[in-house]
Amino acid sequence: MSVSYWDEEIETLPRVGLESIQLKRLKQLVARVYKTVEPYRQKMVEAGVKPEDIVTLADLAKLPFTVKNDLRDNYPFGLFTVPLDQVVRVHASSGTTGKPTVVGYTKKDIETWSGIMARALCCAGASKDDMIHNAYGYGLFTGGLGAHYGIECLGATVIPVSGGNSKRQINIMKDFGSTVLLSTPSYALNLADAMDAMDVDPKSLSLRVGIFGAEPWSENMREEVERKLNLKATDIYGLSEVMGPGVAQECLHTDRGMHICEDHFLPEIIDPETGEVLPPGEKGELVFTTLTKEAFPIIRYRTKDISRLYYETCACGRTMVRMEKVTGRTDDMLIIRGVNVFPSQVEHVLMGVEGVEPHYQIVVERDGNLDTMQVQVEVSEGVFSDEIRKLENLARHIQKEIKDLLGVTCKVKLVEPKTIQRSEGKAQRVIDNRKI
Repeated sequence: MSVSYWDEEIETLPRVGLESIQLKRLKQLVARVYKTVEPYRQKMVEAGVKPEDIVTLADLAKLPFTVKNDLRDNYPFGLFTVPLDQVVRVHASSGTTGKPTVVGYTKKDIETWSGIMARALCCAGASKDDMIHNAYGYGLFTGGLGAHYGIECLGATVIPVSGGNSKRQINIMKDFGSTVLLSTPSYALNLADAMDAMDVDPKSLSLRVGIFGAEPWSENMREEVERKLNLKATDIYGLSEVMGPGVAQECLHTDRGMHICEDHFLPEIIDPETGEVLPPGEKGELVFTTLTKEAFPIIRYRTKDISRLYYETCACGRTMVRMEKVTGRTDDMLIIRGVNVFPSQVEHVLMGVEGVEPHYQIVVERDGNLDTMQVQVEVSEGVFSDEIRKLENLARHIQKEIKDLLGVTCKVKLVEPKTIQRSEGKAQRVIDNRKI
C-alpha cells in the first residue's frame, strides 16, 4: 500500500518535537485570547488561571471549557480576536437549535485550512492527478468550500457540484471521469440508489476513493458504500467551530482511526459527566483547542462527539494521534427507559442483516409514562414481496439483534423500498416525538 504525504516532515515528526510545537503555540494562543477576547478573559479570571500559568501541555486542563452556548451568547462576532476588516470569510451553522454559531477566517486562516485539507486528501490517497467530485454542500456550511480550497491547494481538479440532482451528478461522473468522491455517507448511498435506477454499473465509473463525513456512520455502512460504489471509503472529521473539514482524516489503513492534524488542533478526551481528562485509549467526549487559527480560535471546545485517542505510530508512518471513528454524540444519544442508545449502534445492527437496505429512521414516542422506540427500515424488493410470515420473522430477528446489542426492546417496522425520505445532506435518523 503506497503512502503519500502532503508534508512528510511534520506528519512523521517524533512526538517530542510535535509536543514542543504544540506547547509553543498553546502559550501564544492563551496569551492572545486573554488579551483580546473579553468573554474568554472573564472565564479564565473566574477559573483563577492566567496565561503565565500555562507551562506544560498538562496545564491545558487548568483552562475552562468552551461550549456551544458560549458561541451563541456572543453571537455573532463576540469571540473574534481580530477586527472585522481582517476577516475575509464567515461560516455559520443552520441554527436549528437556537442562534447560529458563527465562525470567521482571516486570509491566513483560509491558507492554513487549505493546507490542512490538502493533507487530508493526501492521507486518503488522493493526488494532484485526480478529478475530485465535491458533493458537499456549498454556502454557510463549511464542507463544500473547505474541501474545495483544499483540492485546489493540492493541485487536483475540483468539480464543485455540491449536493442534489443526483442523476446529473452521475452523468458528470461518467463524462468527467471523477476519481474521488466527497460527500456525506448517506448521500453516497443516495447516489448509489440513483445509479441503480439509471442502470449505471459503478464499475464502469472511474471512482477510486471516497472521503465521507459530516455525520456518524458505522463500519457496516462503510462496507455497504464500498460495495455499492466500488471504491475505498474513508472517513473525514471536522466541525465548523474548530475549523471545518480536515481536522482529522483516515489513511488507507481504515482500521486504525483518523489522523488528527494535532500541530493545529490539540485534542483531549474527557469524561462527559465530570470533565476529567481521560488517559489515552479510554472512550469519552472529544475536546479541541485550536493552535493556529487567527480570527476565531477556540479553547477546550466540547464537541459532544464520542471517541477515543490512540498515540501509537500508524502503519502508514504518520505519528499524529489517531481518533476512533465517532460512535455517537452526547446530544444525539437517546435515553429509552434508562438505556443509552446511539443511532449509529442501531445502524450497525441493521447493516448486518441480509435483505435490509441502508435507509432507516428511529421514531421515539411516549406512551403514558413509558418511552417507546420504533425502528423503521427499508427492505429490498425481493424481501418485501415475500410472504407475510417471512417478513414477520425478519422483523423479529432485527428486534432481537437490537435487544441483544443495546439492551432495549423496540418495535421494528419493515417498509417498502424508497419510502424513507432520502437526504442530500445529513440524514435525519431520529424523530423524537416525546414532549420532554
